[in-house]
Amino acid sequence: MSTFSQQAWDRNLRLYETTRDMPFNRELSEGTLKKEAFRHYMIQDAHYLEGFARALSLVSAKGLTADHVVQFAEAAAVAIVVERSLHAEFFKTFDVSEEEFQQTERTPVCDHYVGFLLSTAALQPFEVGLAGLLPCFWIYREVGHHIHKHASQNNPYRAWIDTYAGEDFSAAVDRVIAALDQVAETTSAMNIDLMHAAYRRSAQLEWMFWDGAYRQAHWPA
Repeated sequence: MSTFSQQAWDRNLRLYETTRDMPFNRELSEGTLKKEAFRHYMIQDAHYLEGFARALSLVSAKGLTADHVVQFAEAAAVAIVVERSLHAEFFKTFDVSEEEFQQTERTPVCDHYVGFLLSTAALQPFEVGLAGLLPCFWIYREVGHHIHKHASQNNPYRAWIDTYAGEDFSAAVDRVIAALDQVAETTSAMNIDLMHAAYRRSAQLEWMFWDGAYRQAHWPA
C-alpha cells in the first residue's frame, strides 16, 4: 500500500505541474521575470514566512513524540532565520527598504494562506496541521530543483534560486515527509481525509501565491 505522501502527490500531480510551469516560475527560470513582480513576491514571502513559522510552532506543540516537538520547533526557527536573511540580503539587492516592507500589508492570497495554515495547525490534529504545511516544503523544493536545473548562471535571480535548491533544504523536506507518513499509518480514516483536504488546499494556495505575485495583486478596495 502506498504512503500518504505518495497518494497526496499523485492526486495533485496535475496541480504541481501547472504550478511548475506557470508564468512566474517559467520567467524566473529564464531570468526574464519583471523586477517589480519579484519584489512583490519577495515582500509577501517574508510576511508569509513569519506566519508559516508560527504555524510550525503550533504543530510542534502537538507533536506525538518528543522528536516531533524538536523537529518542528527547529523548522520554525529556520523559517524565521530565512525571513531575516531576506531582509539582510535580498531586500538590499532588490532595493526594498525596511520601511517599505513594514508598510506593505499582506495581500489577499498571502493573508488567506497564512490564516489557513494557522487555523489548521491550531484547530486540527497534529497530522492534519502537518499535511497543510507539507506543500510549502515539498512543492517549493520540486519547483526549485526544476528552476535550478534550467536557469542560466547569469540569471539575475540566481542567488534566490540557489537557496531553495540546496541539499540542506531538500533533506529537511524528506524529514517532514517521513514524519507525516509515519503518523498517517496509525491515524483514523477520517483524519486521512482531512489530511488530503489540507494538503490540497495548501497546494492550491501555493499556485495562487505565485500567480498573485506575477499579477502584482493587491486588495481591490
